[in-house]
Amino acid sequence: MDLYLIIKNLHILSATLIMGTGLGTAFYLFVTNRSDSIPAQAVVSRWACKADWWFTTPAVIFQPLSGWWLAKQIQMPLDASWIWLSIGLFVFAGVCWLPVVILQLKMRDIAAVAFKNGSSELPDRYWNLARRWEMLGYPAFTAVLIIFFLMVLKPM
Repeated sequence: MDLYLIIKNLHILSATLIMGTGLGTAFYLFVTNRSDSIPAQAVVSRWACKADWWFTTPAVIFQPLSGWWLAKQIQMPLDASWIWLSIGLFVFAGVCWLPVVILQLKMRDIAAVAFKNGSSELPDRYWNLARRWEMLGYPAFTAVLIIFFLMVLKPM
């Protein structure tokens, strides 16, 4: 089998993992936060953090490496504007995503303690973190969505 096609498929799958895991974990944590169910918030926030480490992180590492390799293989000019825009958006999404991971870890820990202690509500600190988590998620998701279009359309 052609190595180029294998790497291209893995590149597409890793992009899909970034988008799908990001959207999926964000959706479930977003709606669970509105459920006022501390047991659910403890469980979902724990699994959202695991999903980021298991799926998103390896895909984020693989994505630029495979993209660079693919571009070199088809002799795509690396100064193409869509490539630089994609890289810029990828970095921007990463700048948003790294704090999101830290916020998720803190939210997970707060929810776990509240659940363990049988609390009837989460402290204000949790909700402040959740607001920041959400506000960083919107621009990161938008950036990844635009990268998908650029990756498929490759406007020169």
